[in-house]
Amino acid sequence: MVDSKAWNWNIVKGDHERHWQEPAMESYYLVSRWLTQGKKDFLDLGCGLGRHTIQFAKAGFNTSGFDLSETSIKRTGEYAEQAGVKVALKVGDMLNLPYDDENFDCIYCRNVISHTDTVGVRKIIAELKRVLKNGGECYLTLCSKQSWGFQQDWPVVDENTKIRMMDGPENGVPHFYADYDLIIDLFKDFEIVKIFQVEERIVEEPTASSYHYHVLTRK
Repeated sequence: MVDSKAWNWNIVKGDHERHWQEPAMESYYLVSRWLTQGKKDFLDLGCGLGRHTIQFAKAGFNTSGFDLSETSIKRTGEYAEQAGVKVALKVGDMLNLPYDDENFDCIYCRNVISHTDTVGVRKIIAELKRVLKNGGECYLTLCSKQSWGFQQDWPVVDENTKIRMMDGPENGVPHFYADYDLIIDLFKDFEIVKIFQVEERIVEEPTASSYHYHVLTRK
């Protein structure tokens, strides 16, 4: 299994920083869905700069933010204080979550658990199941094998994983890529509520399309 490596949040500044402070579109749906279900204890796994940590805290959830990067957690704490919300923040490795069994009603991990290899992804999914309460839900995204990145001549870790070699905060970070059948296998111990694939294109680089599977599961 490859060693975990955090994003280099120290170089995320200016317009790039503002992008990572804006909640993702599906997060508004999840806030509504989980409030309607009466869920309260929320984990933002791989919280980055805290965009969803703060969003869910403002919505009234008991919110925990977790990331491998000390810089990430420090800045999330600063932004949460500026926003006037209380959140519980921890630094650690998602391969071994520092939480009790059945601790959370809902977990959101966007573009996070792909940052390891196949063995690591399976271990993280087992950890997600462990810390979720019975009936709890997890929404996560996984890199798709249709993505531009999977076609690049980057170092290969296993049949599903490559090391990203490109300037930016993800340089040197492992990326795991999945297809539909692999996702079904990975989440065989969960109830899969929804699976859909989303293509994102950068206007300035239209050939560098990024595909991600979005997966909503229930324990």
